[in-house]
Amino acid sequence: MVDSTSFGQKLGQMLAALAAGAIGTLGAGAVRASDHLDSPTVAMNPRADIGDLYAWTSPDGKQLNLVMTVVAQSFSDKVEYTFHIDSGKRLGATTGTTAIVCRFKADQSADCRADGAAPLRVFAGKRDDPFFNNVKGTRAAYQRAAAAVRDGARPDAAGCWSFDAPTTEAILSEWRHTDGGAASDLLEGWTPASLVVAIDVERVAKQGPLLGVWATTSSQDGQLDRVGRPLTGNALLGTLATAAVSDKLKEDYNRATPATAARFVPEIEKNLGLYDSFDGKCGNQLAASKSATEGRYHELAALLADDRLWVNSAFGVCKEFFAVELATLTGPSTADNDCGGRTPTYSAANVYRSLLANGTPVGIDDGLTRDKREHSSTTFPFLAAPEGEGTDR
Repeated sequence: MVDSTSFGQKLGQMLAALAAGAIGTLGAGAVRASDHLDSPTVAMNPRADIGDLYAWTSPDGKQLNLVMTVVAQSFSDKVEYTFHIDSGKRLGATTGTTAIVCRFKADQSADCRADGAAPLRVFAGKRDDPFFNNVKGTRAAYQRAAAAVRDGARPDAAGCWSFDAPTTEAILSEWRHTDGGAASDLLEGWTPASLVVAIDVERVAKQGPLLGVWATTSSQDGQLDRVGRPLTGNALLGTLATAAVSDKLKEDYNRATPATAARFVPEIEKNLGLYDSFDGKCGNQLAASKSATEGRYHELAALLADDRLWVNSAFGVCKEFFAVELATLTGPSTADNDCGGRTPTYSAANVYRSLLANGTPVGIDDGLTRDKREHSSTTFPFLAAPEGEGTDR
């Protein structure tokens, strides 16, 4: 059972973190993508701070496309940027791995190689960030939830909160607006350093068509950051903890791997209960148990702790975020025969929020459905370019 008094006191602290994409400071501007500034180490080293990861197949199914953005507007010659592509025949079970390691010189020239082999097709430079997020609306939604807790809302045994219908309606309305008006994107016009790699599927699907993709940055001090799906590290770790405990959790998480991340499952379970509350119905989250017990969110928490973007490289159609997971967890659906992964054109944050709140890919959104710039899932290097900047190498 969650202590509602303690939660009410701490909910205000968690708003910025849970508002996945909440405001962080970089130079003179406020920016945040789905994983930016999630721990003290990467906050102090923005060129090692991964913001977002994208992975999907080309329409002919022959190419795997990969994109990594970082907080800074340039890359470091002291940091290795690595795409990890694990392959197998079943979701979560991989037996082969390909590492694409990219290193930069001081002049920003990049050298990317898959397991040390010949160079790949690579783009490195500033691009328009395709991640969009109504940060103010998200924060206002959490403030509504905090007020409901202070007014006496109680959690069930699994940690899902009993928000009444007016509260739920108010939360979802706040989420879709900015300061009471039309939703606005805090990240509009932001151009982070972006690393784009294209590689033949046959080079990475060594042990099967299912590819678990994750990204890391590392230096002589070891692994600094890791990212798979958007939002997981920011939204589901340390949100009910003190700042010191939260920072420690995120530091440990960033230095973990999918193989060593099971220890974060209990922490993620605690935070999944809050998301399950937002539509006013407990137990309808993706993969949630129907019983109000402490293990209700274990299956999804284990999947999220693994934190890999899953791509089914057998397909060249890529329309739905979480498609691979949905095809496994929910049986026949529109996600069948879809590569899944994450393209630059997905509304990934809204799909993620919906799955955590109501168990479907739709129904919870922040009033934004697309980035204002035109990005592509078919034309290299995919992300819209700032005028006059970036080169295709």
